[in-house]
Amino acid sequence: MRRHLPLNALRAFEASARLLSFTRAGMELRVTQTAISHQVKQLEDTLGASLFRRLPRGLVLTDEGLALLPVLTDALDRIGAAIDRIEAKGTREVVTVGCVATFATGWLLQRIDRFKRAYPYIDLRLLTNNNRVDIAGDGLDLALRFGDGSWHGTEAIHLLSTPLSPVCRPDIAARLRQPSDLAREFLLRSYRAEEWPLWFAVAGAPCPKIQGPIFDSSVAMAEAAARGIGVGLVPVAMFGNELATGRLTRPFAAEVPAGSYWLTWLKSKDVTSGMRAFRDWLLETLRVDAGEAEAPATRPKAKVKAKSRTKAAKQRRR
Repeated sequence: MRRHLPLNALRAFEASARLLSFTRAGMELRVTQTAISHQVKQLEDTLGASLFRRLPRGLVLTDEGLALLPVLTDALDRIGAAIDRIEAKGTREVVTVGCVATFATGWLLQRIDRFKRAYPYIDLRLLTNNNRVDIAGDGLDLALRFGDGSWHGTEAIHLLSTPLSPVCRPDIAARLRQPSDLAREFLLRSYRAEEWPLWFAVAGAPCPKIQGPIFDSSVAMAEAAARGIGVGLVPVAMFGNELATGRLTRPFAAEVPAGSYWLTWLKSKDVTSGMRAFRDWLLETLRVDAGEAEAPATRPKAKVKAKSRTKAAKQRRR
């Protein structure tokens, strides 16, 4: 049968046993020495056993007191830990972010520890995609996506422009002297068929017939290029690590504008404190990394030079 013991008396005993003083226990628990002594006596009467031997110079635990103390200390510690977890859960916030995989691997994951240090009370839930995203259907608070910033029913903040440039393995780059040499290589491509023709136009060379495999992810295309399968056309700003380590190299400096990464959310959604924290951290980190004086502006129009680009093509990959 479970006994009903007074909690205050148990706390009074634990503090007194730990400090071996009713006076110091009263100071810790912010009650009088008399109140502590009375509560301990109440507990002893309930248990039918003495817990202390009261001596002129202090307290000494009896065998019963020595047996009770470690059990009670452990129980009070467990209660405190449970309360801490409940209180922490009540103040934490989950923010679910959908992110195009190229931006996740090329930028966000390299800096996510900074966000966790700055906002330890926010649990970030990251869902990657290939730029096909349904914010409402996927249960997202925010979505990091690639395009021109025009998505129906959403707010959008411009983050980063990412021109395209060819990348390949160093041994392949060694045999490329001029852009026209690419005609002899296997050219990896995305669903946006106009990208290679646009790049060749910027580079001042005729575009060869392109028959390489089609990728829906720049991450996969860059990996294929690093494995020597061919030459990929990717947003080079997202592959700094691969370029720095030599897994990939840029045979030519020519770049072609392709679009931008944006932070988006539904207009109909109330912006929570966690969403606001992630947005502000993202913009500030981009500003610091770029050495700019101000954070990017909201909803600037993307400058797209490709006249042949269709709206559907803009919303794909990256």
